Amino acid sequence: MTTADQPGGAGGAALARCIACATDDFAAQHWGRAPLLTRAAELGSGFDDLFSAAAVDELVSQRGLRTPFLRMAKDGGVLPAATFTRSGGAGASIGDQSADDKVLAAIGDGATLVLQGLHRNWPPLVGFGSRLAAELGHPVQINAYITPAQNQGFAPHYDVHDVFVLQIAGRKRWRIHEPVVDAPLDNQPWESVREQVAARAQQPPLIDTVLEPGDALYLPRGTIHAAVAQGETSVHLTVGIHPVSRYQLVRHLLELAQDDAALRTSLPMGVDLADPAVLAAELTDTLAALHARLDAIPAVDVARRVGDNLVQRTRPEPVAPLAQLAAAGALTADTPLRLRAGLRARLEPDVDALRIVLVDKTVTVPGSAGDALKAVLSGRPLTPAELPGLDADGQLDLARRLLRDGVLVPE
Repeated sequence: MTTADQPGGAGGAALARCIACATDDFAAQHWGRAPLLTRAAELGSGFDDLFSAAAVDELVSQRGLRTPFLRMAKDGGVLPAATFTRSGGAGASIGDQSADDKVLAAIGDGATLVLQGLHRNWPPLVGFGSRLAAELGHPVQINAYITPAQNQGFAPHYDVHDVFVLQIAGRKRWRIHEPVVDAPLDNQPWESVREQVAARAQQPPLIDTVLEPGDALYLPRGTIHAAVAQGETSVHLTVGIHPVSRYQLVRHLLELAQDDAALRTSLPMGVDLADPAVLAAELTDTLAALHARLDAIPAVDVARRVGDNLVQRTRPEPVAPLAQLAAAGALTADTPLRLRAGLRARLEPDVDALRIVLVDKTVTVPGSAGDALKAVLSGRPLTPAELPGLDADGQLDLARRLLRDGVLVPE
């Protein structure tokens, strides 16, 4: 992976929008451990540049959003899509596009509007989400919740990912309770322990507060929460962080363990394998073989699998196709270029060549471009003339190829 893929460490600009404490303190005291409430006065700026009530209106009425990019909820349940969508009419007859008049009526009747995947379709949040994911080293998604006054969209529940709540407009009262499942995985949703969640929500809360515009709240996954809009319509962003967990490392290790023939051996026939006495010896031998195999798996093999997974789950900086083609056509030796922000790329040797492995394709270049590719993947801005180890024509050819493949972008 390139250095551009690594977390921001000492303090990234995107994370600083969400917390006022030092990054190291957040990592040690709150990340995956404990909620953190940060007031607007501590952060020093609001979130109006990221999202607004006007953005909600534009997305619902002018962008042709389809499910699942929007949904609505009321009284703790999700509304049928037909109650807030319809066909887009002539030339856009897809039947599940947002219907602004239906959305208006549902909000007026107390329903909460949820705009999902804003890290993919609202430009300020596309950039913010990419930067935050790069700084944290974990995938990010961003949703918006629009709740009319004195209403609650969802019953007390927990998420299976961490969240930053960024209050955009209006005020919302949040009641936060300790988890009933610590660090839940995707297959451990709150519905599986609904009664325990409801009981915990009746106990005194860890936090009972009203978020106002510019306030931020961090909740580790599993933290039980519910929120009620106060005297006006509330708009907030939920920035979901999907952490890479130790359990995911376990799964990668087990997948690698299948390379060991001893662990693929069939169990005996003609016996009752459900009998613990019969199974005990097999378990002993299996555990011994598993320990031996796990001890022999190099970290680089696991890291590659983690990296491949992150490539699929994170999105680099958007590229403008026509601008990229124009830049490639107008390229000169002095054109300023840089690595595409947030791009995860792996450089692999091949016979007399090198491969740049990207999310869904592999770019093959001559082996003589090795030093030039290392310079590109270092992340520092450069011009074609600064690519080492190539003559002038080779420098332009490589830079043009990397522009067309979305590896480099104009500075």
